[in-house]
Amino acid sequence: MKVRGFEVAKGWEDKDIHLPVRSTSGAAAYDIEAAEDVTVPVFRPGVKPTAIPTGLKAYCQPDEYYIIANRSSGASKGIVLANGIGIIDYDYYGNLQTDGHFSVIVFNVSDRELQIRKGDRIAQVIFQKFLTVDNDIATGVRQGGFGSTDK
Repeated sequence: MKVRGFEVAKGWEDKDIHLPVRSTSGAAAYDIEAAEDVTVPVFRPGVKPTAIPTGLKAYCQPDEYYIIANRSSGASKGIVLANGIGIIDYDYYGNLQTDGHFSVIVFNVSDRELQIRKGDRIAQVIFQKFLTVDNDIATGVRQGGFGSTDK
């Protein structure tokens, strides 16, 4: 039985995507690489965040989720996650719209355009358990991919 892990998402099978690894045995997070070259413009009002594809999807247990977090080296280069952290739910995996492929959504707060190259480590993923309240009544079923629960 699969418990948690990473797979290459549909459409990325022939793109030499590397599955994430931890750098040390004491590391909490798995380093995520860019799946293709991307230019990230300097942030200014009106500039939309840039999505950096990973070519990956991740699976976990129904009472788990995973966090996409900034790497400290990314922040030192001016890369910050557009939403602080990315939280991806268990049921995002394998959805019909995206197959669970996740991207890293960033802003560039440096003073120059940044070139992200395929294979650059751009973020990290941490798997976590979550708790629910006594009177939880969630019964919905995911119908889509990114932003599908936005009401």
